[in-house]
Amino acid sequence: MKFGSAFFGWLAATGMAVLLTGIAAGVFAALRQTGTLPDETASSGAFQTAGLVGGIVLLVIILIAYFCGGYVAGRMARFNGAKQGVAVWLWAILVAVVLGVIGAIAGSRFNVGAQLNSVPSVAMNDGRITTAGILVAVGVALVSLLGAILGGLSGMRFHHKVDRFGHEG
Repeated sequence: MKFGSAFFGWLAATGMAVLLTGIAAGVFAALRQTGTLPDETASSGAFQTAGLVGGIVLLVIILIAYFCGGYVAGRMARFNGAKQGVAVWLWAILVAVVLGVIGAIAGSRFNVGAQLNSVPSVAMNDGRITTAGILVAVGVALVSLLGAILGGLSGMRFHHKVDRFGHEG
């Protein structure tokens, strides 16, 4: 594994995730404004359907973003694309753990979300949030790993084509 290549792959994945999430948020806001999507005051069935659609969109965004990150790492490292994809994923886990530790140490002192009064909240009991949160975290972890490995293999494939062309011609 080349951790420098994987780091830049992780940066590419993170940047792509931010861009795609921004686009999706804009689309969801526009759909909600037109009344196509329900808001928090809608019936629980309609709101759960919108939540499911949002979860699927999140997984697609993560898959595409980590595919791009794995591709960058696979291209930069030249070979072992699957390993480079795993390394991109490991960078993501490492950064998440470091940020989690910093958040735990800092506590509520820097809790920006609690200081913003305009952030809408969804009324759910704590048990559902925990179960849903665990399922989403596991899904995101698996989808991001799959995307990064597939991207790494795709990036490595480019170099195999170049090498094959160089030996033939």
